[in-house]
Amino acid sequence: MRIAPFLFPLVLWGAPPSGEAVYQKRCSGCHEQTDPRIPHREALQKMPATRIVRALDSGAMMSVAFTMSRDERIAVASYLGTDAPAAPPPASAFCADRSVKLSGAPKFAWNGWSPGSSNARFQPDQAAKLSIDQVRGLRLKWAFGFDGDVTAFAPPTVIDGQVFVGSAAGLIHAMRAESGCLQWVFQANGPVRSSILAARQGKQHVLLFGDMTGWFYALQAETGRLLWKQHIETHDSTRLTGAPVAYNGTVYVPVASWEETRSADPDYPCCTFRGSVVALRIRDGQQLWKTYMSPVPQETGKNARGISQFGPSGVGVWASPTLDPKRRLLYVTTGDNYSKPATNNSDAVMALDLATGRIVWSKQILAADVFNGACRSDSSCGPDFDFGSSAILVTAEDGRELLLAGQKSGIVFGLDPAKQGEIVWQTRVGKGSTNGGVQWGMATDGQRVYAAVSDLVRTRLTNPVGARRSGVDPKQGGGLTALRIADGSQVWHVAAAPCAENAPMGCSPAQPGAVTGIPGVVFATSVDGHLRAHSAEDGQVLWDFDTVRDFDTVNGVKARGGSIDGPGAVVVNGMVFITSGYPRNGGIPGNVLLAFGSL
Repeated sequence: MRIAPFLFPLVLWGAPPSGEAVYQKRCSGCHEQTDPRIPHREALQKMPATRIVRALDSGAMMSVAFTMSRDERIAVASYLGTDAPAAPPPASAFCADRSVKLSGAPKFAWNGWSPGSSNARFQPDQAAKLSIDQVRGLRLKWAFGFDGDVTAFAPPTVIDGQVFVGSAAGLIHAMRAESGCLQWVFQANGPVRSSILAARQGKQHVLLFGDMTGWFYALQAETGRLLWKQHIETHDSTRLTGAPVAYNGTVYVPVASWEETRSADPDYPCCTFRGSVVALRIRDGQQLWKTYMSPVPQETGKNARGISQFGPSGVGVWASPTLDPKRRLLYVTTGDNYSKPATNNSDAVMALDLATGRIVWSKQILAADVFNGACRSDSSCGPDFDFGSSAILVTAEDGRELLLAGQKSGIVFGLDPAKQGEIVWQTRVGKGSTNGGVQWGMATDGQRVYAAVSDLVRTRLTNPVGARRSGVDPKQGGGLTALRIADGSQVWHVAAAPCAENAPMGCSPAQPGAVTGIPGVVFATSVDGHLRAHSAEDGQVLWDFDTVRDFDTVNGVKARGGSIDGPGAVVVNGMVFITSGYPRNGGIPGNVLLAFGSL
């Protein structure tokens, strides 16, 4: 038995791994025991292999499987599971009218990571259609459950009355914004975390997105039909987490990787991945250019176990690029190096030529930040202060343009794009750490920039047979700050509330998720599962919804909310959308998409 190749294509480096060998090394210690909390091998052998892969990729077992290659995950799933296909959504989940109609000039849209190419994550009044008083009265309209998932980390794209959203199972859903009923679904090769971007193509629209195995897709929005797909990065640790952006018939795709964590395995030859940005022609998927952020890795020696080590590596691009059509530039933010030697483009804000991908300038914020999963025993490692969020292009009150960039260090920077990223101001908004600082994104209304910080504190769990290896401190982390764009001075700061004494395991006040702005209101999320609306004037909480609960869903799937890490609120035409559930860093699992509206 093998998993269908069109679902899980293998990228082989040498001989294919043995599923039995992987099981004996990685899994048998737990799954041969008699423990009601852990499915026995006999139970696994009755599950579809696709479900086992899902659990390893982004489900209950991802904290155990993070050092495994995807080939190993597929091999062990094929060895254990059945070849039964995943069950499709029931007919009752679909709309009576399944037609999808998109306007050439939509009135209400949140398309991709941000409503505009500047990545400001600010929805103006004419598209938000949500006043401060209406925010205070928001009520849940419907909930949609992602069947079989324990993670919900993909933000929806909403265009007029249409929603497009991916899932940890790699299933793309087209649904009605008003009711949550389905129109079509499409199965990708791997989990889909990134936002989906809709681009006009003739009289129809193309949906553009990547998955967490390096594949990038173009679907016909009206039908869900696959137009083309490209494996734009074949390294088996690739993750396409950042949303693409499009301009003049070209889509620009950021490429990142989880190889950084795989080096925790002393038998892994760390590290060979290189972050990049890839430009594809929307019409047919042809690659126009690819710019790597780091040179080709070379062997640098061997570790204590005699395993070859390579470098330089890393410098992933985790976030959506930012367009500057006036200068014909694309701004990207980068992550750290995974292995030595350190390079000049890590932890940087960079400008690429839109037409060729040539690096026009690179402003490195922190030099020599080399970090990987083996760094607990290496005092020479860097602090892991990636840029995980997009740069925001904005014009200050004095007419000067700035690039705003939030870093995991807990510092927000104002950079001058006309002077090769020269630092104009910098302001600390958090403590910063490996799981700290600004993680997924800030928002700006043109006067102020709003930054939430994670500063999550992890705790190690020692249960030898538990699937979870880490927990979180329920009292430490989080915080939301408003800064003046002109000079970076603080306007207000709101500390995060600690978790209640009876909060579920995985609760933390950390706020790694992206921030969203509308006139007068700032939406922020938390690992405690709350979605909160704050006054843009002083930070006061206007509305608060706890997503950690069970929900009756429109598709009949059992669903529950959990930690929110990554996606921010999406606000369109009087409605607010959020996905909830993220256990990766010790948080609370969940599998739900929620839609709110005012009475």
